[in-house]
Amino acid sequence: MVMQRAHNLWVPFVTLLIAFMLSALPMLEWVQWGWPEWVLMVFLYWVIALPQRFGIGWAFVLGLLLDLLQGTHLGINALAMVVATFIVILMYRRLRMYRLWQQAFVICVLVVIYQCISYWLQGIGSNASSGLWFLLPAPISGVLWLWLFVVLRGIRRAFKVA
Repeated sequence: MVMQRAHNLWVPFVTLLIAFMLSALPMLEWVQWGWPEWVLMVFLYWVIALPQRFGIGWAFVLGLLLDLLQGTHLGINALAMVVATFIVILMYRRLRMYRLWQQAFVICVLVVIYQCISYWLQGIGSNASSGLWFLLPAPISGVLWLWLFVVLRGIRRAFKVA
């Protein structure tokens, strides 16, 4: 029985830290509506690339950290992230075989699911209605997936993350 050692597992955590920093950037309100879901996209990349290392537990922890970062009720982003991660874990083998534009479409759908869950839970206690503007990050995240996938795959190969 051969023991497989983890190689350069610090790299995914550095990329997630950068994603958290991008999520915390101060910006104008109209830019906030279309800001992509960086943490979700970077984490889903690592779930697709390394499903044996990243899963539901990490999604919950990262979601709680995102709740703390954004100042939302504790557990909203955690639940939405766990649901999106669960869907990716169910179909990660298929996602690996998809072309990049097909992956971008799936990521767009996953961001819609993530946004719907988080805005539904945030709106339970309020009467605020913003129309469908809260779904604007989904197509932007889908388009950025094309670039993000290439960058993260290059980083993963350069550092031989396994």
